[in-house]
Amino acid sequence: MDWSVLWSNRDLYASGLWSTALLSAAAIAACTLLGLVIAAIRTSRIPVLAQFARCYLEIFRGTPLLVQMLFIYFGAAYLGIGNISVFGAALLALTLFQGAYVAEIFRSGIEAVPRGQWEAARVLGLSRVQTFGTVILPQTRAIVLPPLVGQYLSLVKDTSIAVVIGYAELLREGQAIVDRDGHPGMAYLAIAVLYFVICSPLSVVVRRMERKAVTA
Repeated sequence: MDWSVLWSNRDLYASGLWSTALLSAAAIAACTLLGLVIAAIRTSRIPVLAQFARCYLEIFRGTPLLVQMLFIYFGAAYLGIGNISVFGAALLALTLFQGAYVAEIFRSGIEAVPRGQWEAARVLGLSRVQTFGTVILPQTRAIVLPPLVGQYLSLVKDTSIAVVIGYAELLREGQAIVDRDGHPGMAYLAIAVLYFVICSPLSVVVRRMERKAVTA
C-alpha cells in the first residue's frame, strides 16, 4: 500500500471535504426550515394546505433521492426553468427529500405536546402563531432533537449521491484520484475515514441525547 498517494492528493481530499461540508450545512439548514413549515401546515386546521403537505410527503418519501436529483438537474431545462447549477440541484434535491422526513419528526414532536397547552394559550389571549412559536415549539425540542440529528447524519451521507450530477464532493474527488493514480482501496478508505470524521461528532451528540432522555 502506497501511503504517499494520500499525501500527494491532499488538496483534492481537502477540496472534496469542503464541498461535502458546505453542501451538508446548507441542506441541513434548508431542510430544517422546510420541515418545520410542512409540519406546521400538517398540524394546522386548514384542509387544503394539510392535503398539499401530505401530497408533498408522499411524493418525496416515496421516490429515490437519486431519481429526484437527476430529475431536478436534467429536467429543469425541459420544464423551461433554465439551467441550474450542480450545487443548486444537489441542494434542492437534498432539501426536498430530507425535508419530508424532517417534517414528520417535527410533526411527531408537535403532536406529543398535550392539547391542553393550545387551549391554555388561547385562554391567555395568544394567537395560534404565537402559541406555536412560544409555547409549543420550545416543548418539542427535547423530543425532536435526537431523531433530528440522526436524520442529519443520513443527510451528510446522502451528499455522496451528488456525484451522479458531477458535484465535486468527496466521492467525486476520490474517483478522480483513482482514475489518475490507481490504488482504489486506499482512495476509498480515505473517503470513508473523512465521512466518519464529519459524522462522528453528530453520532456522539445523538448518543448523549438518548442517554439524557432515558435518565430524565
